[in-house]
Amino acid sequence: MEIPDNFPHPGMSKQTAEHEAQKLTVQIHHGIDEIPSEAWDGMLRNDYPFLKHRYLVAMERHHCVGKEVGWIPRHIALYEKSRLVAAMPLYEKHNSWGEFVFDHAWADAYHRHGQQYYPKLVNAIPFTPATGPRIISDKERNFKDVPILLEVINSIMDRYGYSSLHCLFPDQSDREHLNTNNALVRSDCHFQWHNHDYTSFDNFLDGLKSKKRKNIRQERRKVSEAGFSIRWLAGHQTTRKDWHDFHEVYNRIYQRKHGKPAFNLGFFLEIADTMSDQVILALADHRQSVVAGALLYRDEKTLYGRIWGTRHRVDSLHFELCYYSGIDYCIREGLARFDPGVQGEHKIARGFVPTRTHSLHWIASQPFRQAIDDFLRREHHGVQGYMDRVDSHTAYGVRTS
Repeated sequence: MEIPDNFPHPGMSKQTAEHEAQKLTVQIHHGIDEIPSEAWDGMLRNDYPFLKHRYLVAMERHHCVGKEVGWIPRHIALYEKSRLVAAMPLYEKHNSWGEFVFDHAWADAYHRHGQQYYPKLVNAIPFTPATGPRIISDKERNFKDVPILLEVINSIMDRYGYSSLHCLFPDQSDREHLNTNNALVRSDCHFQWHNHDYTSFDNFLDGLKSKKRKNIRQERRKVSEAGFSIRWLAGHQTTRKDWHDFHEVYNRIYQRKHGKPAFNLGFFLEIADTMSDQVILALADHRQSVVAGALLYRDEKTLYGRIWGTRHRVDSLHFELCYYSGIDYCIREGLARFDPGVQGEHKIARGFVPTRTHSLHWIASQPFRQAIDDFLRREHHGVQGYMDRVDSHTAYGVRTS
């Protein structure tokens, strides 16, 4: 059963009915383009690229999300009369692809007990495990409407049979606003680099242990001596050929793994045009041919490494393109942080440090909620132990964060 565009419904609670009396209405949007970009972007509190209207609309326009891939837009918006005052990007999910918060074991448990875990609702940026805002709110109302949104989502879950709601990779502010309504909190470990006012890449290396410093220099030298050059291009500096080349090497990764790429050429070309000040394309050239490429984004404080691809394996090229060149860029641009993406304990030896990420989960079934809560308590201790263990192998001679 599809959620109707207009919600609340006649069976809403008295509390929500009172909100109606205050001229607040909730609407479910089946596409982000149903909401004017100026209304959506006007409520963004920072320059985080992935919550921008133009990013979300590019994903929908080029079918990176949709029913066929299991990310069905169900964006929830709160209006005061006709003025947008709060919203959350929301998706109906029939699988767990592209979330990077792994709940397959939960789905299996539901199945073993004769219950359905899918569909579920997910408040997230598809295929984007980068911590940031997950709610937008009118500055005058200052997030006071979040309980209304959660109440309506809870009503939707009850009425339409969704098993759960999941908020993935929220920033600290949103965790504080959301974690007031019976949420279960989950954590994980990513690896990020922090800029301690370095003046150059060599200045960064000066703070590392001798062995780590020597290894990084050797890896960078291997790439340069093999005849590779790296081009860092802002969106407005790229050409259509650059994006065709990147699309080709990006697809090669999935061809080798027999997987499905999340993004396509149409999406790349659109964001290069509409987000040119925040999109960065890094290309590795060898003998006038593109061998590998990486797509990154930036805001006023952070560089985000997102996806990469290569025609064939080249020793140390991934480290140069996706790590070292990014650190160089952050130092040049004065960015405080580099989030290169998920996984990769090997990042520790290259100057990245363990960083906790979070997700919030609302489980409709009380028995399953209790079981998942017990699991998360045990998992939390395991994540903390893992972070302590890998942190003891830091590349830094003196702890710097």
